Amino acid sequence: MAFSRRRMCGWGGAALLSLAGLMAQSQDTRQVTEPKIPAACVQLASKLTAVGNKLAEADEHKLDTARIQEELDKCKPGMAVELKADAGHNAFLTGPLGLRSGVTLLIDRGVTLFGSRDAAVYDMVARPDEEPMTPGLCGTIAKTEPAVFPAPPRAATARGGCRPLLSAVNVKDAAVMGDGVIDGRGYATILGKDYSWWQMARKAEPKNEKYYSTRLLVANKADGLILYRITLHNSPNFHVSVNGTNGFTAWGVHLVTPTDKSIDARNTDGIDPGSSTNITVAHSWIDNGDDNIAIKTGVSHMSVLDNHFYSGHGMSIGSETYTGQSFLLVDGLTEDHTTSGIRIKSSVTRGGPVHDLVYRNICMRGVANPIAISPYYTNQTTEGFEDPKYTGDRIPDYKRITIENVISMTPGDVLIAGLDEEHRTEVTLQNVIVKGIKPTQVHAAFAGITTISPGTNLDFGHGNNVIVAEKSQATAASKRTPGACERAFVPMR
Repeated sequence: MAFSRRRMCGWGGAALLSLAGLMAQSQDTRQVTEPKIPAACVQLASKLTAVGNKLAEADEHKLDTARIQEELDKCKPGMAVELKADAGHNAFLTGPLGLRSGVTLLIDRGVTLFGSRDAAVYDMVARPDEEPMTPGLCGTIAKTEPAVFPAPPRAATARGGCRPLLSAVNVKDAAVMGDGVIDGRGYATILGKDYSWWQMARKAEPKNEKYYSTRLLVANKADGLILYRITLHNSPNFHVSVNGTNGFTAWGVHLVTPTDKSIDARNTDGIDPGSSTNITVAHSWIDNGDDNIAIKTGVSHMSVLDNHFYSGHGMSIGSETYTGQSFLLVDGLTEDHTTSGIRIKSSVTRGGPVHDLVYRNICMRGVANPIAISPYYTNQTTEGFEDPKYTGDRIPDYKRITIENVISMTPGDVLIAGLDEEHRTEVTLQNVIVKGIKPTQVHAAFAGITTISPGTNLDFGHGNNVIVAEKSQATAASKRTPGACERAFVPMR
């Protein structure tokens, strides 16, 4: 088997950091190195042909789910189930698959694993000791009944929803690898419906209705999970969601979902870890319709190293931080037309302690909000804290945040805000430049801001209850220049 590696580059088209230096400075406590593709326990030949990245309508029920799952179940730990092209065929079609401990799902270059358009195959199934699930929920918007008086007897609550395309639950050292593609087809019309997964999500938005959609990969208690070199396309909802996991690595991964308004892929986050520790996302490329990375509550010791973000909402923490978020390193990031650059979002209904974060060596262009740190979820300094919907006892509290060697090549709004005097946001800035920014674009409230030479061109003099201090440092951080950033912006690969 021959697998070519995509060229992975950072500042100036070269690797930003040597592997040894990169790992020495990580917040992830593991010694993470580039994964290796294992030998195959079996090679499965494709039987379907995709033309223009689409399957023929006649093939929509020719599922490969059973034969792929059978081999995943039989494969010995340390080996891979390989999906390969054969005799002009280049595609597989599947419903939900369960990853197994120590086993790699390996997808060859030129091969696409398509998710089924049949929502019924994703319906959740109850365990023998559980109440039955409500059938037919997946692929629908939750029904809401009009209020009547007197209220009728309470009906049983609908239970269920959608299983993900790939699940890694209560497994160790599972992996998805290869230079092939997993396509969730969020754009495609659900069988038996007149809308796609993405259209359903957008239709539910105006009234904030609950809707049932599938995700590409959901992991829970999946210690040692690895994604390597795989491309994830067109997820109906989040691409990768990881919870309750110690040790997750995404290396050389491509996440691509169209973001133009005519397609409108709502809630298609890239990688969302929660309640997990020891996480590394390295040398990856993310272009999607929501947060490129969104760190949820309970995450500690995470490294985001030498990555490229394109469309999306940027490098985000929150909005859920109620059990804390700590010890994050973002080093060597290029953000090209994300809506936000560095973003921390929460509220008094879902906030908590966020601390010990380092963001450095970041280039941005076309970013509307290069820095957005707020306890009000949206990019605002105040939003009617007395309003009932903004009252709660889960208080956002942001401390020990360092931002250094960060350059935005284009102007945008900057916000650094805390909730009140008792919960003042604390940020240190060193060589932080937003080119062309106007004083009216800098917003701050209840913030303690320390600048270290060479400082910043951001003027916080008009902030509300802002303390600005200068601090000398014997050895200044190496200074990034606009020239270095100009070389960092490269097309999505």
